[in-house]
Amino acid sequence: MKNNNEIPDGYMKNARGDLTRIENIRPIDLARDELVKEVITDALKLQAEMAKFKSRAMGDIEAFVELSLERYNVTLGGKKGNVSLTTFDGEYQLKICQADRITFDEGLQAAKLLIDDCLREWTQHSRPEIRTIIEQAFDTDQEGKINTGRILTLMRLEINDPTWQRAMTALKDSIKVTATVPYLRLYKRQHISGKYAQIPLDIAAL
Repeated sequence: MKNNNEIPDGYMKNARGDLTRIENIRPIDLARDELVKEVITDALKLQAEMAKFKSRAMGDIEAFVELSLERYNVTLGGKKGNVSLTTFDGEYQLKICQADRITFDEGLQAAKLLIDDCLREWTQHSRPEIRTIIEQAFDTDQEGKINTGRILTLMRLEINDPTWQRAMTALKDSIKVTATVPYLRLYKRQHISGKYAQIPLDIAAL
């Protein structure tokens, strides 16, 4: 008995899930389909290899740090900290950085309402661009997620208005650390400047 999701020979499924006879599909559409699938297949293989590389590298680095600490009869327990390792000639450097993954609870909405109160008062006799600049911090991306960095930037502004201060208190109280994520970064020293430049592993940066 055939699986209901199995596509019969001579057919392809379109984006709506409808079956279409291959002979009725334009050659350019078939070529595009083949190209995209080939590239994505290779990309998924590369992604899997990068995941293996990261896991292996992080494990090797952790083992090295443990070995290094054994010289002083010290063991590393609990949450790991940041680590920086450099080759003997200073040519290469790698870093493991621990970063907190931050979200906001419902207190963020209270902060937004208080900030709106400030903006209404401040912009009565000033340019509307002020409102736009601050409101952009609460803009969401295509997935509906708030840019954490923009929100936290508001807390660094030196504004003594009492309502603003209440808003910043609400904002601070709304911060929740959901996880601590380790990041592996690789660097190569630039011969002219002597500074370390990150080795990009992001396809968009290559």
